Amino acid sequence: MNAIFKRCSVRQFTDEPVSIDDIERLMRAAMAAPSAGNQQPWEFFIARDETTRMALAATTPYAAPAKLAPCVIAVCTRTEGLRFPRCTPLDMSAAVENILLEAANIGLGAVWLGIAPEPDRIAAVKVALGGPREVEPFALVAVGHALNHPEPKGSTRYDETRVHWI
Repeated sequence: MNAIFKRCSVRQFTDEPVSIDDIERLMRAAMAAPSAGNQQPWEFFIARDETTRMALAATTPYAAPAKLAPCVIAVCTRTEGLRFPRCTPLDMSAAVENILLEAANIGLGAVWLGIAPEPDRIAAVKVALGGPREVEPFALVAVGHALNHPEPKGSTRYDETRVHWI
């Protein structure tokens, strides 16, 4: 549970690169997420070069952290061969949350940058990635070493009035 309460949205990063080992840990965490019927609809595009990161940052007014992060993960959904296509947003959300939690667990900062369900953002990310046809962008996750360490809010969000005992 510590990673849950340590996690916070980090939007500013140092120039220090994210190691291949750390990226692999994030991908292992993402792929450990539950998915409907074990369909595992995810595909991940890792952007570490400046040109791609800048292109991804331009896909939405809210993606500015992608300019500053040394690594941006484009989390995409396969569009073919899915058993439960209506459940893919749930599967993808679980995968993104696992990335965020593992980033906090290993001392990295990260922030979820929403793409789906906005058609213009989805199209823009596809262009920035070079137009892969068999996937649909779901989210971007900017990852790096935090420049500042924002105070996590997870442990202070508990509101007992939203818990209903039956």
